[in-house]
Amino acid sequence: MEILAIVLFALIFILILKGYPVAFTLGGISVIFAFGISILAPEYFSMTTFYLLPSRIMGVVNNYVLMAVPLFIFMGIMLEKSGLAQSLLETMAMMFGSIRGGLAISVVIVGALLAASTGIVGATVVTMGLISLPTMLKRGYKTELATGVIASSGTLGQIIPPSIVLVLLADTINSSSRGSDSVDVGTLFSAALLPGLLLVALYVVYILIISFVNKNDAPSIPKEEIREFRGDNFLSKIIKIMLLPILLIVIVLGSIFTGVASPTEASAIGALGATLLTLIQKKFSLKILKEVARETTKLTSMVFFILLGATTFTLVFRTLGGDRYLQELIVSSNLTPLVFLLLVMVVVFIAGFFIDFIEIIFIIVPVVTPIFNALNMDMLWVGILIALNLQTSFLTPPFGFALFYLKGVAPPEVKTSQIYRGILPFIIIQLFIVGLVFFFPDLIFI
Repeated sequence: MEILAIVLFALIFILILKGYPVAFTLGGISVIFAFGISILAPEYFSMTTFYLLPSRIMGVVNNYVLMAVPLFIFMGIMLEKSGLAQSLLETMAMMFGSIRGGLAISVVIVGALLAASTGIVGATVVTMGLISLPTMLKRGYKTELATGVIASSGTLGQIIPPSIVLVLLADTINSSSRGSDSVDVGTLFSAALLPGLLLVALYVVYILIISFVNKNDAPSIPKEEIREFRGDNFLSKIIKIMLLPILLIVIVLGSIFTGVASPTEASAIGALGATLLTLIQKKFSLKILKEVARETTKLTSMVFFILLGATTFTLVFRTLGGDRYLQELIVSSNLTPLVFLLLVMVVVFIAGFFIDFIEIIFIIVPVVTPIFNALNMDMLWVGILIALNLQTSFLTPPFGFALFYLKGVAPPEVKTSQIYRGILPFIIIQLFIVGLVFFFPDLIFI
């Protein structure tokens, strides 16, 4: 019977790789597969088991934590429409422009700020690609460095809270743990902060090293141009542009970390704050509100349809004894908990080449979580490792979504091969951070 569960898992994985819609493949194939077994081998799966499905679906729909997903999406898209990214990039470029690689460093810092404000990878990569890439190429930046910096900085929203990845990951771990080793979203946010900041710091260090070794790859901005932009009121300009976004970040994250508000409540504050910020920037209109609401609905619907499909898959997979089979297989193979964790990390990394983070969270995480529980592993630490690993899925070709977003807005002379070469050093940096957290778990508790 257990082998049937593995066959179901493999079948779904193959169909997703072939390009079939994830939500309908997860739910539809699971139902069809279970229906076939109930007719051919009813002793393994009874149709009465599906009576459990409505309550599971309602559990997803009524999940208070998942309310944060549409609110954080709304917050991110609204901030994109506010013109905040362009103002931040222009100001940061002139702050760091006098040093070699300063423009690239400004992209990383703005990427981190947008990550802490939005957490929407597509919006961040497209916005910075439209604004920064032509400027960097015009000023003589090497194409590989420029594209690598923009694509990798745009993915910081996957690990720097508030992150939709962390919200979905925490919920999936909790629903798969059968009441044990639950992971609080706020705690996961806190644990992800230091690894995220370390990632930003290493990006900056890499840019400085490259700029020093290859001086022509990242030239500085002429001092006369910087002086002309700064003028007499540069300090007040910095305060005006940066104060409100930083204040929004502090309010949203501060309320979560101090326990004043739950992540769901903080997401509502963030959505309201982003709307007010857009209003202050004089970019708010009924048209903008409709666009933001439409895009939020589309993204939220996609996430929840996949989640409902994953709930159906998990029900069938567990009823067929798939989780028990894998657990017994791991125990009988005498794998240590760390070796098993390393194996899962490799599988997640390789899967990231072909499918996106949502699919990995909803397909792989529910399967391995019960095994981690049985091995008495710290699920907070495991969750951060998986989240860091998932970030690479946006950059790894051939299906890295950040690469598609950037290629879509890049000038015609920028080749796909140049984008691929440009992101390689940043993938190595991300994997280095994964290794650092793997060997030094206390990093997430500092």
